[in-house]
Amino acid sequence: MVTKAPKSATSTASDTSNTVGRRKQAGLRKGARITGPERDSVSAGIRERYLAGASIRTLAGDLGRSYGFVHRILVDAGVPLRGRGGATRGRRAVPG
Repeated sequence: MVTKAPKSATSTASDTSNTVGRRKQAGLRKGARITGPERDSVSAGIRERYLAGASIRTLAGDLGRSYGFVHRILVDAGVPLRGRGGATRGRRAVPG
């Protein structure tokens, strides 16, 4: 039987407070509907950071929002999305 070591309470609390702090800096409340000028402002910040190289997942984590929220903001803003990256499969070599 394999038992998992308990998660450290300090690391979880620290991770949570960092996310909440970043979300407050961005002016977002968790799950709050973002519309109008506020959405335009959030969109501009997300767009700028994405174009500077931040990933959608990083932005979502920093804002305390979902991947889908950030993706939708970028698509709505007309930002060209990067490919998924990572290893790709080339054509299989045909023997002989």
